[in-house]
Amino acid sequence: MNADRARTLRPAVEAVLRAARARRHPLVLVDGPSGAGKSTFAAALVAAWPGRPPALVRVDAAIPGWRGLRRGAAALGPRLVHPHVSGRVGALDRWDWNADRPGGTERRPPGRALVLEGCGAFLAGAAAPGVIRVWLDAPYATRRDRALERDAGGFDDFWAEWESDWRRYRRQSDADRAAAVTVRLA
Repeated sequence: MNADRARTLRPAVEAVLRAARARRHPLVLVDGPSGAGKSTFAAALVAAWPGRPPALVRVDAAIPGWRGLRRGAAALGPRLVHPHVSGRVGALDRWDWNADRPGGTERRPPGRALVLEGCGAFLAGAAAPGVIRVWLDAPYATRRDRALERDAGGFDDFWAEWESDWRRYRRQSDADRAAAVTVRLA
């Protein structure tokens, strides 16, 4: 992460850390559109976490294909988020993006903080009490360029389809209005 981006993220990271202090096993949801900087923020948050770092789960690991954002994020609620909040073992049902089919199931033990990062994170944690919601955004052209560069051509053919699915999710959920912390990156 470059120094300018780290300085930009620092106030939001510190706000989340302050909010998390009062919770036993905090749940942090990091949402926003593709290319907005969610993964960068989540990595900065985990790196700055005092003591035992939180488990980090990327929502896209559970999204079943380019049109499955809502379905995959919603499934994370009962399978991963609710068990985490109630102190039970949760499950992450992975999607094999290369084979375009379900992957394996990964068990997630309770007892530590959880950062759930990715498009649809707010939907996954919608019914969970006491979560910390972080919304990241950036201008469309910046997001598109970052996402396409990040995936070295693997995302190019799917950008429009994913962006359409994302916009539908945002319209239906008003996710950005539920944020406690908002970060806009240039």
